Amino acid sequence: MLDVVRLRVLAAVAKHGSVTAAARELHYSQPSVSHHLARLEAETGAKLIQRAGRGIRLTETGRLLAERATEIVGRIDSASAELSAHVGLRAGRARLAAFPSALGTFVPEAAALLAREYPGLELRLTETEPPEALRMLRAGYVDVAVIFRYDDTAPEDDGIQLVHLLDDPSYLVTSGRTGDLFSHRDSRWIGGCDRCRSHLLDLCARAGFEPEIAFTTDDIVAVQALVAAGIGVTALPALALQAHRHPKVNAIELPGSTRHVYAATYGEPPAPPATTALLTALVAAIRP
Repeated sequence: MLDVVRLRVLAAVAKHGSVTAAARELHYSQPSVSHHLARLEAETGAKLIQRAGRGIRLTETGRLLAERATEIVGRIDSASAELSAHVGLRAGRARLAAFPSALGTFVPEAAALLAREYPGLELRLTETEPPEALRMLRAGYVDVAVIFRYDDTAPEDDGIQLVHLLDDPSYLVTSGRTGDLFSHRDSRWIGGCDRCRSHLLDLCARAGFEPEIAFTTDDIVAVQALVAAGIGVTALPALALQAHRHPKVNAIELPGSTRHVYAATYGEPPAPPATTALLTALVAAIRP
């Protein structure tokens, strides 16, 4: 019986035309590649390799066997990938980082969908804002990061792949009169995370004033409690109001202030099966 490892070596030599290049691809030493080729010739009883100057070339028999070896190795690799996908979704894991209002709205539904479809797949959740979520993604601590960005947010780094989930409008949140941004130019403001705070400053600058940010918190319950108590006003996205709505606050949509929510992955596609399953669940969770 032919040895699959030696067939893989022959296929690599045929592909690159060099023992050195084949060794590099397979992470073998050159003597190891030469040994496998010699053992394959002994097993088959055929001359597979000829010396050609300082290099080598395949004999006619060697080319024939290399073609079949490529087919065999390809089928084995495909079968291995299919099996890994099947077993991985039955017993693997998926790790997700998401900002608070996503975790308070559509992420639980996505988790429930994933659990129903793949009951053996373990889902791990981390709450964090987009910049940290992206750092965790690049470092390999999570597989998917649910993030948001505004039109004026700097582009993400190379290697970040984005799947658009939804557009999330912003609202002016007050305890009394609503009005527009400019009508609250003398109010005290409550700021959120760095990305939200920057967007608020930009919104107010476009409205013609600089807000007095008296308090800062990214806790949507605390923010609305402060607003309800008359301590200040704020701007919140729809997801935050959907996750928690204080009965004593008023909200009016701010035109031209929409954040875009994405599921981010890192690296070239295709994503691993568990990651793809998680992305599919996230998309399904926000579609009516």
